[in-house]
Amino acid sequence: MKITLKRTPEQLELIKAMASKNRDTAYAAQVALAEFIGPVVSEVINQAPSISNLFTPLQYNADDNPSLPLDLYYNIFDEDYIRVYSQSVAGGLPTNTVQPTASELKFTTYTLDSAVAFDRKYASRSRLDVIGKTFTRVAQEVLLKQERTSSNLLMTALAEATAGNATFSAKNRNVFRTAAANVLQMDDFNKLITKAKRVNASWVGGTPAGARHGITDLLVSPEVVEQIRSMAYNPVNTRQATAGVTSIPATDAVRDGVWKNAGITEFFGINILEILELGVGKRYNDVFDTVAGTTDYLDNGSVTASTAFAGATEEIIVGLDRSRDALVRAVAVDSDTGAEFNLVADDQFSIRQQRIGYYGSLEEGRMVLDNRALVGLIM
Repeated sequence: MKITLKRTPEQLELIKAMASKNRDTAYAAQVALAEFIGPVVSEVINQAPSISNLFTPLQYNADDNPSLPLDLYYNIFDEDYIRVYSQSVAGGLPTNTVQPTASELKFTTYTLDSAVAFDRKYASRSRLDVIGKTFTRVAQEVLLKQERTSSNLLMTALAEATAGNATFSAKNRNVFRTAAANVLQMDDFNKLITKAKRVNASWVGGTPAGARHGITDLLVSPEVVEQIRSMAYNPVNTRQATAGVTSIPATDAVRDGVWKNAGITEFFGINILEILELGVGKRYNDVFDTVAGTTDYLDNGSVTASTAFAGATEEIIVGLDRSRDALVRAVAVDSDTGAEFNLVADDQFSIRQQRIGYYGSLEEGRMVLDNRALVGLIM
């Protein structure tokens, strides 16, 4: 992600004006640059490939008191009370709120901001590279806060997601373990897809339109992608082979398909999103370990035994159905400009400090309205 300013005569003149000795001229130029570059920063934030952008945006006026009618987001056969996950502060511990389906959900929003400054000499010398990197840093800081906030909310909702009424409670959870410890096979993908289909019924509790509801995206670590690539040369079947005979490999067509798609952007029709923060000992894995606590999940290849998640040796794979409006990001829109991200010239610096500053912020609130859109696989 990088913001670059072109060396056009107009932009060079504007940047130089920011360093003018005339305070009014300098401040006017700084404001003009903020108005010009603000929408660019907003576009970078919204298009960055990140967990935060898995949430469906819901815009509202900045001075409004937003709410959601929950009955429009749930099946008509659902129970009277549902669980909604949200956060009251950025990066805070998600709260599980019990709400009646026939109610208006009032949610809390918070501000994500960033402030940067650079030496006035870079403006007087028309150092567009420095100016560009300054605004890149603004976008990066806001994105980082969004990522931390989104991961906490997503992992908490996933850890507690349940569906079904089996006597053995672990069978009802949306998270289960792979058939073999630390190994990902096609059979695991197949079972995960089936689990998602059972969880994701239509709004009347039956077959969805087109009979297609389930996982659309899979959040995985680089190690999981490595195991997917290895299916091109490793045995992948799970059925018992004849005595004295080794496991039967996948067909040449399957292996050839995996081999040709070394980049692995999708598998079984599911988008593969490689997240570096996932994996044993990584941040998002540790977040899931913390929020899962003593919650037990089905053991490897078992339907009768279960144990708690062990973050030191296991990693979580997250499956998500983006066709449902389950993950919502409510974001305030400026009534004058229509922008989500507000960038303004920072006027805290005096002339003797010889610095130019900018302050940017956005107001948003994230919610998981229906954790049935989330399934997980422990490897």
